[in-house]
Amino acid sequence: MSTAPEPRPALVFDDPLDRPSQDDTDRGWGERPAADAAADLARFLDEKPPHHL
Repeated sequence: MSTAPEPRPALVFDDPLDRPSQDDTDRGWGERPAADAAADLARFLDEKPPHHL
């Protein structure tokens, strides 16, 4: 039983820097969606370094 070889993936010669990466968006840097003042305060208190107590 002979089978045809699977086609190889095509080479892509485009510039990879033309495509956006996750770092190009706020989401890629771990930013959270806009929230109200209470949520901002809660985030500040959650992420505050221990020496700022």
